[in-house]
Amino acid sequence: MGRDAELEWLAGLLDSVRAGTPSTAVIGGEAGIGKTRLVAEFTRALGPDVRLVRGQCVDLGDVAAPYSPIKGALRQLVAQVGAERALDAVGPGRAALMALLPELAAVDGGPAGEVVITPGGAGSGQLHEAVAVLLETLSRDEPIVLVIEDLHWVDAATLALLRFLLRSLGSSRLLVVLTYRTDDVTRGHPLRSFLSEAERDRWVERRELGRLDEAEVRALVGTLVVDDALSDQALETVFRRSDGVPFFVEELVGIDGCRDEGFVPDTLRDLLLARYERLSDEAQELLRLLSTGGVRVPHALLSEVYRGTEPQLESAARESVLYGVLVIDGDDYAFRHALVREAILEDLLPGERARYHARYAEAYEAQAAAGGRRLAAEISYHWMGARDPIRAFPATIHAMREARAAVAYATSARLGERALELWDTVPDAAHIAGMGKLELMGRTASQLRHAGEGERSLALVKAALAECPRDDPQYPRLLRDKAQYLANVGRDGSIPLLEESLAAIPDDGSDASEELRATVLTALAGRFMIEGRTAEAVETADAAYELARSIDFPRYASVAMNISAVSRAARGEVDRALVDMDRAHALAEGDGAALLRYWVNASDLRYLVGDHHEAVRLAEEGLARARAQGVERSSGVILASNAVDPLFALGEWERADALIERALALDPPGPFRIYLQRAKLWALVWRGDAEHAAELLRQYRAAMAPVMQVEMQTRLAVGRVEVEIGLATGDLPQAWRDGRGVLDEPVLPLAGYAEPLLWAVSRVIAAVRADPARVGEAEASEILAAEPRLREMLGRLSFWPTHGLWAALVEAELAPTAAAWQAAVDEASRESAPQFLRPYALLRLGEAQLDAGDRAGARDALQGAFDAAVVGGVTAVQTRAARVAMQAGLSLDGASRRDGLQGVAGVAGADDAGDAVAELTARERQVLDLIAEGLSNRQIGERLYITGKTASVHVSAILRKLGASSRTEAVYLARATR
Repeated sequence: MGRDAELEWLAGLLDSVRAGTPSTAVIGGEAGIGKTRLVAEFTRALGPDVRLVRGQCVDLGDVAAPYSPIKGALRQLVAQVGAERALDAVGPGRAALMALLPELAAVDGGPAGEVVITPGGAGSGQLHEAVAVLLETLSRDEPIVLVIEDLHWVDAATLALLRFLLRSLGSSRLLVVLTYRTDDVTRGHPLRSFLSEAERDRWVERRELGRLDEAEVRALVGTLVVDDALSDQALETVFRRSDGVPFFVEELVGIDGCRDEGFVPDTLRDLLLARYERLSDEAQELLRLLSTGGVRVPHALLSEVYRGTEPQLESAARESVLYGVLVIDGDDYAFRHALVREAILEDLLPGERARYHARYAEAYEAQAAAGGRRLAAEISYHWMGARDPIRAFPATIHAMREARAAVAYATSARLGERALELWDTVPDAAHIAGMGKLELMGRTASQLRHAGEGERSLALVKAALAECPRDDPQYPRLLRDKAQYLANVGRDGSIPLLEESLAAIPDDGSDASEELRATVLTALAGRFMIEGRTAEAVETADAAYELARSIDFPRYASVAMNISAVSRAARGEVDRALVDMDRAHALAEGDGAALLRYWVNASDLRYLVGDHHEAVRLAEEGLARARAQGVERSSGVILASNAVDPLFALGEWERADALIERALALDPPGPFRIYLQRAKLWALVWRGDAEHAAELLRQYRAAMAPVMQVEMQTRLAVGRVEVEIGLATGDLPQAWRDGRGVLDEPVLPLAGYAEPLLWAVSRVIAAVRADPARVGEAEASEILAAEPRLREMLGRLSFWPTHGLWAALVEAELAPTAAAWQAAVDEASRESAPQFLRPYALLRLGEAQLDAGDRAGARDALQGAFDAAVVGGVTAVQTRAARVAMQAGLSLDGASRRDGLQGVAGVAGADDAGDAVAELTARERQVLDLIAEGLSNRQIGERLYITGKTASVHVSAILRKLGASSRTEAVYLARATR
């Protein structure tokens, strides 16, 4: 009733799915508003061409069973298509699917419950990928509607999987329908962030159901009371007391037809319990027992926990169904509404509640002993409800292991935290758990880290270290873990912790000690490499390699050799580095984690030395292996993102853009996200949308800062983009602040990343020398005085294979003669140079020739810049070349006045700068006049009695509207129209 628009909306989404566009409908609303009824009406009308599967989130307190609604839906899907078809459809992910549904192992020829995720796989990413592939493959046969209800009770593992599915199933015919109760999603609920993220996805639509108006309530009552119409007074009473909530309307009408207001309960609780309280004592006891088990309970389970005879159970159940408290759904008994169940549950006496929970716990233990399903989470929950920590503890430990086996890291971590809370209440807890408390703390911290809970993992490992004696075998492991967790959250301090861990490892020659030593040495070498301490990185990595080889530990031998190669390259031993990287590849053969690290670092190294085609080939080779391992949309996407920079260098902008957007949509880990964001910003600058890049940079800065602090590579790469954004938007003071740090690096910076940044900084120096008024007097003096330091730093990096290119560009920027820019053009024309640099160098050559009075030469150079920029997609250079030619009165083939004024005012059909000037506000015209006087943003602010930040906003708007790349150009374009 009153949901025609919503039904039409869902039907429209299904039509889109049939046509090949996946969709997700998120339906929210308060309790009783009709979410389940709406979904039921929609699914009832599905045609035979659609496959329907459902999942139900379960209320198991703070720690629900991992993947419970997903497993329920997938079991339905397997039952519909057959286990053989499902395993064939999932392809390389069959092991991961069997880890989720262990009963499939019997079909595959293995023992049920013994399947584990393949070594070197990507954990939860591999499982997520398996589910995605299964749904996508089967949806090609028939569209699939996947319904997950009561998302407010969702477990963390399911939420992570749903987040992945919504972003990755772009080529499927899948309609996901999610429902949740809005009044249960309070501040801090994990569903809040999920809903916020989902709304930004173009395939997700969210609606909240509203209450019925008076006319709709009257119509609803008319469908419920068919034998005798209610009086207007009774109808008004129903509307007023129900407040337009459909479930309450039904309950009110269900009380003797609600013909007398004296029958209307005073409170919501009384209303919810009205039907229940009219039942016999036997039926009420059954409902109290049933409410302890959940919203729905299978008949077989209810028979196990019920203490009466089977006829008594059937009689009480039949009575409850007749009175409209229960409904029968297949083999399950379910409450007609969760609100009724919650009201009955709250009515239980404490002792009664504990007894019922104990019965369920014992019944689940019996089922688990019989085999077939993982039920430890349910057992733990019910023993906790029974207030029996001694029996809850082993179940919790078992549930933690089950969740870990299913790579449900967040659930495993929460169960670990529950076990730690119970530890001191359980006699001989270490014996029961099979591990000491410190080991349990360490494992729980590890699960928190895998679940993305970096700060909580760090806090727990700190607590473990505080309790751990220094001579305990766990001490060096905990130190190593703390170092890793610090790095994960972007904090420094990892190196001293790893060194302390190394010193604490017993020198007893045992396999365990030597393996731990190899892992710590490798981790330490990696941190040295990331922080740019290349000499120490090489020495430590070589030691780690020798140790790993001596104890036959090929994974760490490969990783150590990989780190050594990258570090040797950073100090100029490029030829040996390339050879050693090949050795790392051979050592990694068959090990997914080591291979992934090889492809990432090998492709990056090839890019930095100018071998862009090989860099792309290596990244694609890694992606092919990821596809074979069933992790194409998780680890594979992250690996593919490493091809972005070489693709940019080759001028394949669209292909690189697609990789960036695809990878960002899948929510990669923090550092990878920053690498992708940095690439996105850089592309926006060179494709002519610097203002958008500046806006995004303001959003990204806070997240980038901690990673930049501990990773030199990120610090240099992001620094370059920040400087180029400042240059493109005319904010030279900010560009200088963002770039000057490279001149003060405590160790020699990584040449492959440092030289492009030094070039960007040289452009700032050149711009300030050309127009010192664009910055303050003191800052201009500081910037111009930095040139000798920049030249000295560049000279120290002369060992790098691409040094000639960057040195020529820097020299031309700082001494901009036609000869210097011709030399830069020659270097930028080499195959190893990024393609976008040649049109830029030609542009600058044309400008230098104009300054020298060589108009013919300038025209040829600008024409070359324009043509190369058009072919290479370098929009920023194309626009600037056309504008420079227009201002000089030179005509370029293929260029129009519109090219020279691209982006002006953002108005379709703008043909000249005069239109753009007309778009300026009165305040912007005032600011433009002060720009013409050479005032800085701060000085403009003082003159107009506004803040310097506000002045900067006005300047940015002026540059955008005029299509100018600098303040000077803005003044020129404005004057040209007067």
